[in-house]
Amino acid sequence: MDIITSALTAAIEDGASSPAYQMLKARLAAQAPAVEDAVATLEEDAGSKSRQFALSDALAVAGLAGDRYLRAAARNLLDEIDRRRPPPAASHPGGAANAAVLKVWFGTDRQQSGDRHPARQFGSQRAPLSYGYCEVSVPRGPRDPDSPALLRLELREDPSHHVRLLQTELAGHDNFFTALAAQIAAAPESSALLFVHGYKVSFEDAARRSAQLAYELGFRGAPLFYSWPAQGKPAGYPADEASAEWSQANLQRFLLDFLESSQVERIYLIGHGLGGRALAGACAALLRARPELASRLHQILLAAPDIDAGLFQRELAPAFAASARPLTLYASSADAALAAGHKAHAAARAGDAGPGLLVLPGVETIDASGADTGFLGHAAAGPAPVLSDMQELIGQDRGAAQRQGLRPAQLAGGRYWIMAAEGV
Repeated sequence: MDIITSALTAAIEDGASSPAYQMLKARLAAQAPAVEDAVATLEEDAGSKSRQFALSDALAVAGLAGDRYLRAAARNLLDEIDRRRPPPAASHPGGAANAAVLKVWFGTDRQQSGDRHPARQFGSQRAPLSYGYCEVSVPRGPRDPDSPALLRLELREDPSHHVRLLQTELAGHDNFFTALAAQIAAAPESSALLFVHGYKVSFEDAARRSAQLAYELGFRGAPLFYSWPAQGKPAGYPADEASAEWSQANLQRFLLDFLESSQVERIYLIGHGLGGRALAGACAALLRARPELASRLHQILLAAPDIDAGLFQRELAPAFAASARPLTLYASSADAALAAGHKAHAAARAGDAGPGLLVLPGVETIDASGADTGFLGHAAAGPAPVLSDMQELIGQDRGAAQRQGLRPAQLAGGRYWIMAAEGV
């Protein structure tokens, strides 16, 4: 990694408040908008190797990686950070004991890059389905209240305890589903948790978020994720939207193969943003084509889904209601990924809170806008409200009326729930 990227990463982990960091960031932004975008993306998740590589690549393309002045400024920034850091504690004799290594299964229609580094193994181009598993290291112990930010599904870890993608291994179709079925058969519960990421998320970030989500929830079945070819950058929304829709048929096939190849009793499905659009469409199509499989799609959770609200109301919600599949909709008036959907479309989104909040038959709608500051800031200690709610929903199979932290409210369309802000 070049020294400029290393310095910026260290400064972001240090709080991104240093005047030296802000000065270096401003000089880079003035010379290359692509570098400015890459820095902004890294600020969302400094522990992401794929985002660090993206910044390093942008610096190289812009001809800035070798700039003497910028490299000197980066060295000074690193020195400043090192001076402020406390001396390192003595290493734990069994360092591995401080982290849990989770095996997370995946399906993806991203193109393989040919690079064996786990963070760069899959790119952002479309390809036929491929399968495999990742090993992800997740720090043990209490989580920081802003890690992860579940509604946004962002990772903002303590910089000294990053969630890390250790390796990615590919498997053929038959071997993959046979091995996955064997793990589910041996698990304490015959269940699976499938996460579908949203806009601007790399394969590496999807793997890390899936593992941390499963760890935070204390999930006792098999964790999986589906990674569609998102661009991994703010300017990639139009391409991401097209790819999420293109991936819907592949995601449906992945789900069907999984259900037919295993005896899994319960699948919990979580989709965020554009991933919620692909997931909702794939599940609705699967329910129409194979209604006998409906009971195994145990819970479907959509976090700030970037779906046309009218389309969701007219076509998707009725499909779930007809099959009696529990559908939970977490709405937000402050979701950053959903804001990109608003810029691209005049129509309201299904994940909107406020006046456009959707309250529909068969859908448990939760307005989680009031909890957003707790996701991102360092408010009260304890788990983020959306995570706590998911723990009750998934771990205890409680409906919204039985879950703590939710209070009922009423609109013309029916009842919905308001999530209390953290610390309330």
